[in-house]
Amino acid sequence: MKIYWIKAQAPKRVLALAKHLGIKAELVEVNLMSGGLKAPEYARLNPNMKAPTLVDGEMVLWESCAIMTYLSIKAGSDMWPAHNPAEQVEVLRWLSWADHHWSPAVGPFYFEHVVKPTFGIGPPDRESLPSQVPNLLKYAKVLDGHLAGRDYAACGRLTIADFQLASMASYWRESEMPLQDFPNIVRWIDGLHRIPAWADPWPAARA
Repeated sequence: MKIYWIKAQAPKRVLALAKHLGIKAELVEVNLMSGGLKAPEYARLNPNMKAPTLVDGEMVLWESCAIMTYLSIKAGSDMWPAHNPAEQVEVLRWLSWADHHWSPAVGPFYFEHVVKPTFGIGPPDRESLPSQVPNLLKYAKVLDGHLAGRDYAACGRLTIADFQLASMASYWRESEMPLQDFPNIVRWIDGLHRIPAWADPWPAARA
């Protein structure tokens, strides 16, 4: 099995899950700065020319949610509830909400404060962010209310929904996301950081 990755939020959740589940895979870092995502051999695997991409025998899979589901099934982990349709619906609800509501709300802050310095594409444009605050607060209120009395987003345990929801929000402090008044979100994120694979998902740098 190979997992192609770059140092970004979508690969982070896949690498964290693989590490958490003890899955053995060859982790192949794609050189984004030299155009690795657009290289013909990579584009044949992932026509979106994005990461992550998983290759397992004849299986070629892209999209982090699909990869996380595949890895969970492969490992026999209930982080994806393969044998419980009601729980599947619950996890899917939060995966969908993350993609369509939460990620667009937190994404601008993450981009300005994490993506830009990571890839050397200029200083953060802080003046663009105040207009994004109302949308972030709207959905933070939803998530914070849901997490009241809960340690995890779905099924009463750690699932791939947590990794999906937290992949950008985990950087809320350095990204200057105004989440300090949402104690349940802060508690949930801090709890995820106590999971070793989530706290340190990246492969060790080669000597």
